[in-house]
Amino acid sequence: MVVRPAEALARKMIGDPGSRFLLPTPALIVDQEALDANIARMAGRARGKVALRPHAKTHKSAWIADKQIAAGAVGVCCAKLGEAEALSAAGVRGILLTSPVADPSMSPRLCDVAAIDPGFICAVDHPEPVAALAAEACRRNISIGVVIDVDVGLMRTGVSGIQQALALADDVRRHRSLTLAGVQGYGGHWQHIAGFPARREAVRTGMLVLTGVVEALRSEGHHIAIVTGGGTGTVAADLELGVLTELQPGSYVFMDAQYSDALDGDEDGALQTSLWVASQVVSVNADPIVTVDAGLKAFATDGPAPRPAGERFAGSTYAFYGDEHGALTRPCGAPVGLGERVEFLTPHCDPTVDRYDAYHVVHGDRVVAIVPIDAARASR
Repeated sequence: MVVRPAEALARKMIGDPGSRFLLPTPALIVDQEALDANIARMAGRARGKVALRPHAKTHKSAWIADKQIAAGAVGVCCAKLGEAEALSAAGVRGILLTSPVADPSMSPRLCDVAAIDPGFICAVDHPEPVAALAAEACRRNISIGVVIDVDVGLMRTGVSGIQQALALADDVRRHRSLTLAGVQGYGGHWQHIAGFPARREAVRTGMLVLTGVVEALRSEGHHIAIVTGGGTGTVAADLELGVLTELQPGSYVFMDAQYSDALDGDEDGALQTSLWVASQVVSVNADPIVTVDAGLKAFATDGPAPRPAGERFAGSTYAFYGDEHGALTRPCGAPVGLGERVEFLTPHCDPTVDRYDAYHVVHGDRVVAIVPIDAARASR
């Protein structure tokens, strides 16, 4: 990671009282106590019931992945091959690549990861990349585990129905260099459904599809050891239904605004916010608003507007004001000065994290570490 002047200044602050509120901004802040509490809570929910393989597409960090594995996770998931390469190079093992790879030319890269991570597994949903991967793995004399991705209603990736699943499983079985480890079924469209009863019913419908595929594969002699899927919003439903043997929650480590809103009052939402974007006021000249230095480049834009934290700006609202700036309505009853610090709850954590190179880890008002985001902006 290239250390920029602002980052070098931040590093000099480590351990100083109040350093959280002196960081060069915008900066991505992780509250270490809340992060550790969330990791421990999810590990406890899964322990003795299912395996836990958290999704690293949320944090893209070997430091956080190592914490999750130390708490009992069997490994982590990655959404992109570039993420898997970065985390694998940083020493993370037990990686499951959840997005089916369509480009046959990526087979050498997949095998590079598998060569140093014996527990590496990748998702497949079409015979063409299966054949290319098998040929490369055979050439290198290595074996790679695969899971068949099953469309459970999202219509984004995955085989459509039992017959496609059976045909693809037979393709995998014909290749000595591949092992069918199981199946994957993920309903991303369920994760933010408000209210547990509605969310559980949506999950139940999708799990019926996945159960049908698993039963058909087993009836044809295929060994299905792993049934993986799920997310932060559906943990309670997945545990209750008992179809999945492995859970893939990701955002639980941070709890962004989207999840906090949808899961409010549910067991799935009983987690702490641990991720913030720190900014400061850079202009106070307009009467109704002040301007902060965190704009379109500082936050994901696909969720609700960033929300200021703390009592000072509790009644204020934020609006994007350009690439580098945001407009924040003035708090009632008190003037705002240049340089005042404002921290924001992130709208959608995954693509917000992807805008940064490092986490500024805090304990109370102190910066205690600066940790690189190993797979930020990872290539495909």
